[in-house]
Amino acid sequence: MALRVVGAGLPRTGTTSLQAALTRLLGAPCYHMQEVFGRPDDAAVWRDACEGALPDWDGFLGGYAAGVDWPVSWFWRELSAAYPDALVLLSRRESAERWYRSMDRTVLEGARRLTRGGASAAPPQMLAHVTPEQGRALRDMIRALFGGAFGDPDDPDQVIAAYERHLDEVRATVPAHRLLEWQPADGWEPLCAALGVPVPDEPFPHENTTADMQARMGRTDP
Repeated sequence: MALRVVGAGLPRTGTTSLQAALTRLLGAPCYHMQEVFGRPDDAAVWRDACEGALPDWDGFLGGYAAGVDWPVSWFWRELSAAYPDALVLLSRRESAERWYRSMDRTVLEGARRLTRGGASAAPPQMLAHVTPEQGRALRDMIRALFGGAFGDPDDPDQVIAAYERHLDEVRATVPAHRLLEWQPADGWEPLCAALGVPVPDEPFPHENTTADMQARMGRTDP
């Protein structure tokens, strides 16, 4: 199965909701960072890809009709070239500042725990049954992704600038007929129009809010 959708959006841009929506629309699984926790051997593949050793995409992502969130969206250039008929889906937030607030309280915090404290610092429900080798591969993958994207993930200005630069790069690179910009408030209609499928008679999924993710990480804001 070839990918029909290559997600180019960064984490915390509604990607978990998109995973559920695209699975519903395409009738096949959508790859997401959550898949890595359920398939821990994938971490080594993504780590090696970050170092330049790309996998056989058809073999590695076989069975998936779409991919969103990191690590997929880190390789949006490579995947959009490998699947020239795929829609490139650029998910984003209403503003860079709103995106950063969500990112800082969730994904960035989790990355800091993993890269500074090791795999054992992650919530156990996220890394159940992960071997030490798989944990090291996961940590190395996350270091490569976050370091490559943001440089210093503790510098808000640098992180926000990287987010805005990423949006600009995707917009400047992907032909207009292949690109769909989407934000969570847009719901089903733009996705269905771009994919040529009917709009489901059900609410658009809204998954993995900041509070949801913080609960899984074992913390809440005061």
